[in-house]
Amino acid sequence: MRDYGKFYINGQWVDPETPKSLDVINPSTEEVAGKISMGAEADVNKAVAAAKEAFKTWGRTSVEERVAVLERCVEEYKKRYDEFAAAVTEEMGAPDFLAQKAQAAQGLTHLKTALNVLKEFQFEEDKGTTRIVKEPIGVVAMITPWNWPLNQIACKVAPALATGCTMVLKPSEVAPFSGYLWAEVMDAAGVPAGVFNLVNGDGPSVGAPMSSHPDVDMVSFTGSTRAGVEVARNAAPTVKRVQQELGGKSPNIILDDEAFAQSVTGGIAGVMTNTGQSCNAPTRMFVPKARMGEVEEIAKAVVDKFAPGLPDSGAKMGPLVSLTQFEKVQGLINKGIEEGATVAAGGAGKPDGLEKGYFVKPTVFTNATNDMTIAREEIFGPVLTVIGYDDIDQAIEMGNDTPYGLAGYVAGADHDEALRVASRLRAGQINVNNAMPDPNAPFGGYKQSGNGREWGEHAFADFLELKAVLGAGQA
Repeated sequence: MRDYGKFYINGQWVDPETPKSLDVINPSTEEVAGKISMGAEADVNKAVAAAKEAFKTWGRTSVEERVAVLERCVEEYKKRYDEFAAAVTEEMGAPDFLAQKAQAAQGLTHLKTALNVLKEFQFEEDKGTTRIVKEPIGVVAMITPWNWPLNQIACKVAPALATGCTMVLKPSEVAPFSGYLWAEVMDAAGVPAGVFNLVNGDGPSVGAPMSSHPDVDMVSFTGSTRAGVEVARNAAPTVKRVQQELGGKSPNIILDDEAFAQSVTGGIAGVMTNTGQSCNAPTRMFVPKARMGEVEEIAKAVVDKFAPGLPDSGAKMGPLVSLTQFEKVQGLINKGIEEGATVAAGGAGKPDGLEKGYFVKPTVFTNATNDMTIAREEIFGPVLTVIGYDDIDQAIEMGNDTPYGLAGYVAGADHDEALRVASRLRAGQINVNNAMPDPNAPFGGYKQSGNGREWGEHAFADFLELKAVLGAGQA
């Protein structure tokens, strides 16, 4: 059993100011997998003070110095790669293949991407007689979620390191193991003391003091829209920058053409990946009303391939992360049934033979309407809502009829038509014809899905301040 009782502050593993522990539950077995210490405001104050002091020197390092540190981070991460995958499986139930090929892989990808961007990034530019200088913003508080733990840590920490910021990280207390291993990698890579700090804990006890701290210059938060609003409220009195990647209810518009079956198949699979626990999952599918019956037949076949199972069983789908999440998803499945949607596959209750663990049936609702609860609320489970449309204009209108705007999807044989539809969707990232993820593409949302962008070169912007030096370019 893992025992992670210390915090990483100022280059040292230290005890919490007030001892308090939390059991971490393995969602596949419902058994205790480890313990972590839970921090408080006093621990946050120590970590922020360390980050503030470290910024005096780290913020003035050269690109070459930061490149060297990131290169060491990449090498140390590689050494621990299998441990990262195992930790993600244990803390949030990811199937072995997903932990290896996607969860752990994303952490390494973001480190490498930030390293490559840093080598070519221009921190100064002359415009006439004025020099535009991009400088690190300072101390960054980072609050990350449990669903893609390494992805979200890496896509914040890597660009922050690259731009010269210092930071305090609070990983999710639900899935904290991979964050602890990340701190060990930072230590082994020789990241200078105080540049990276880790304090475990929950939102009220650690997240709120981080967000409101007067010596924190920026908060980078990923999580629910509700929690994001609270973070912004806590940060407002100190007028710090707040970067948010929040919820989503992403539309997937399927064109009426010969690629229909392939498009629907890909869309269903996209929802089921990571047990539906992805903020950008294509959870609202829009199809021609006349072809709804075809969707129902396809759904049965696709869902069978995503039968849940234990992480080491070869199953493509694991459990939900927690009992809280299980109960939420079950409640929304029942709500869909009550409101009159057709259960084309799956439904309420646990899958046969899996009475232990937070396993759910992959579920597809058809004949839904865009005003149903299952079409409005972010379910964050393997649940797809399929809605019929009369014409493409109606599909686009319904697709945009949501408070969210994180992602959108379009699929069909006519690529040019798909691009025209994509241009009319109001979301931060549009996927056309099941394109592969691009680590250099900006990731973030419109509307209540947040602000700012992560990934690649665009991630650097939020961690930088702009300084105009007038007269610097004069002869």
